Amino acid sequence: MLTGLDYAMDDADHGPSRYRCGDLEIDVGRHRVLRGGTELALEPKAYGVLLELVRRRGGVVTRDALLDAVWGHRHVTPAVLNRIIALLRRELGDEADRPRLIRTVHGVGYEFIGAAVAETKGDLRAAVIEAPAALDVRPAAVGAATAMPMRAARSTLARTARGLTLAVVLLAIALSALLAWPPSPHSQSGAPDVAPVPVRSVAVLPLVDAGGTDRRFFSDGLSENLITTLSQYPGLKVIGRRSSFLFRDSTESAAVIGAKLGVAHLVEGSVQQVGDEVRVSIELIRSADGAVVWTKRFDRPYTDLFALQDEIALAVAGALQVKLLHAMPSMVEAGRPASGNLAAYEAYLRATAEMSGDASQVGKAIEYFEQATRADPGYAQAWSWLGFARTMNARSDRDREKVRARYAQAREAIETALRLQPEFGQAHAIRANWLGMAEHDWDGALAEFRVALRLVPDNDPTHGAVSRLLATLGRIDEAIVERRKYIAGDPLAAFARIYLAQLLASRGRLDEAAASLRDADERILDRASYLRDWSIDEGAYLAILRGDAAAALAAIETTQPGPWRTRWHALAQQVGSDQAAADAALQGLLEADARGKGDAYTIARVHALRGDADRAFEWLQRDIERDGTAVHYVLFDPLLLRFRDDARFAAYCRQAGLPPPQSSEALGIDEIRAAIARR
Repeated sequence: MLTGLDYAMDDADHGPSRYRCGDLEIDVGRHRVLRGGTELALEPKAYGVLLELVRRRGGVVTRDALLDAVWGHRHVTPAVLNRIIALLRRELGDEADRPRLIRTVHGVGYEFIGAAVAETKGDLRAAVIEAPAALDVRPAAVGAATAMPMRAARSTLARTARGLTLAVVLLAIALSALLAWPPSPHSQSGAPDVAPVPVRSVAVLPLVDAGGTDRRFFSDGLSENLITTLSQYPGLKVIGRRSSFLFRDSTESAAVIGAKLGVAHLVEGSVQQVGDEVRVSIELIRSADGAVVWTKRFDRPYTDLFALQDEIALAVAGALQVKLLHAMPSMVEAGRPASGNLAAYEAYLRATAEMSGDASQVGKAIEYFEQATRADPGYAQAWSWLGFARTMNARSDRDREKVRARYAQAREAIETALRLQPEFGQAHAIRANWLGMAEHDWDGALAEFRVALRLVPDNDPTHGAVSRLLATLGRIDEAIVERRKYIAGDPLAAFARIYLAQLLASRGRLDEAAASLRDADERILDRASYLRDWSIDEGAYLAILRGDAAAALAAIETTQPGPWRTRWHALAQQVGSDQAAADAALQGLLEADARGKGDAYTIARVHALRGDADRAFEWLQRDIERDGTAVHYVLFDPLLLRFRDDARFAAYCRQAGLPPPQSSEALGIDEIRAAIARR
């Protein structure tokens, strides 16, 4: 029995030397397959399977017969044949549910159904076997006008871990074509002319729950899994969840959405559960003109979800060859429990949906994460995010004993996750967050982030988290680099640009900081959002650094009344000429603190603006004793860094475990104003 390449070589001297089927040509003599005159990069086993199917066209070839003929059935599982069939379909432009060449006979094998012409050396006579009549193999979508109205319907979907897998692999198949596409033309629909976007760029918009089952957590989780999987492709720009999901229910054109996200292609789709079946429809859309360039529908049973997912993933990995084999995310990275426990997975998806909402829902998220870990104690991703949720929950409590207890619970969950999956990147990032929050172990946190960054894709939020830690350590230039990486993957995240403005301001780059705030303002879709007030406050801060009290106060007056407005108003008053107003503003902060509603860090900053180092360090000490937030900001705070050389500042940093203030790359307010004066 000959196998592999030996099989192909032996057959070259027997029977037909060439087979033709439309634009497909199998050159037996040269052991190659051409499509439209272009040679396909098929591995030997794929060539062997195709040749065997064509040779035995007109009848079903059993799986065992194919395994015997091509592999000799030696130590080969049926999954290998599944992978090869998927590879052939991808290369031949065939589809499993609407085949024109290879038909699956479930439980039996495969049949070549194309109209094949066999040619023999020296004999031009050909035998033709007709394909079955009336097989419609055209794409379901023929353009934007007939495309499924995905955006207008975005509702939600009944989520069992099975639909997730199907959509991931379907999209991966489309991606292999996307990576080879030429640059997209500019839109002719009047969309604004923008800088060219990378051809290899895509955004996954939230998939629609076509069944209207009000289970958005399921459809959103499916969408996030697509983002996670596509992010593994080297050289492909994939937009993060936060920006892509802003277009839920959007009626904007593909050209507008693509321009805002900076991508050449969009993914839209729907998921529908009908009884025990799930239907996933995916469309790949060219942003420039809204044309549907690829579409596929997949109907599968819910049962054996993860086994089916692995089968399809193997096929897609084969279709995309070596790169995807090395880049495909593991089960834990994709959010699936290694055990295949669907109940645990659904609880996990519900928890992540709660984490994506209002901060007040963290408690509910913890309940679902705990439910997931009870259902599957080996579920690493659920343990890691349970640790994160518990860390966030601990921060909201003022009772120190409760805080310590919650931090201890968080640590236990995170360490459990890392024992289960030592190479899980997000678990390392979550541990870094815990080390910074609970222990102020900045060096340990940075080391964990470094591990995480080697394991997560370029669009992962870890880049934003490490940016904040680097800023805490006074390493501003590195922090700016990481912040920009985060923005590249999440271009519509207004808050990220506000953070960037803070970093730029700390380096005295006030004009760039102002530009970053303007960029943020353009991305704040809800004008009543807290982000609007935050951006205005940071703009007022730039005016304070310049010494322009009038501009700062005028900006602050446009924000919503409340504690934050009071605090910024007090800071702005300190750079004006009205000393009585400045004193009154400070007194108001002191009285609020006496009522238990104060902010020691803000009071320290006010004293710093007044040039009162004694009072500034007194209130910094109070802040650290209250487990306040100042430790996260002092090394990139120009107001406090005017006292960089004060011994008390160095002592404070030692107490907080921070580097000495002299090491910070941020400038003090006096240095910033001196630089402005020199210009």
